[in-house]
Amino acid sequence: MTNDTEIRERFWAEISSSPFLMIGLQGSHDHSEPMTAQLDPNANHCFWFYTSKGNRLAPGGAAMAQFVAKDHNLFACIDGTLTTEMDPAVIDRFWSKEVEAWYPGGRNDPDLLMLRFDLGTAEIWRADMSIKGVFKQLLGGDVRDEMKGKHAEVSL
Repeated sequence: MTNDTEIRERFWAEISSSPFLMIGLQGSHDHSEPMTAQLDPNANHCFWFYTSKGNRLAPGGAAMAQFVAKDHNLFACIDGTLTTEMDPAVIDRFWSKEVEAWYPGGRNDPDLLMLRFDLGTAEIWRADMSIKGVFKQLLGGDVRDEMKGKHAEVSL
């Protein structure tokens, strides 16, 4: 397995266990905001977000998302395109009590909007070190060799 493939697979495993990221529209002066990605294990080219029609992401377009794994051992910056998801089957597939809590009108809430984030490329960094590397770092030693090969620019 190539290093890029390993890093890509590690990214998907990490985001599956903690699907929270910051996302914003490119070229906008608005800040990024936290969103929960709805993931489909068979669709590793996109993920979805429930939001409202008045949300700053609602216009869609070129977007950038930042992800930090819950153990802080993997970081990613992902570019892609946000578009409105019109397929009611997709909206229903990811619907849950947690999502419903945000929309008083349920699936038919007039303010409900689902966005699909079609993934482009990502820059991914792994920050996990061996025990030897951790001790080197604690003692102020050089850990650059330890981190070689733990960074990749990949197409998702």
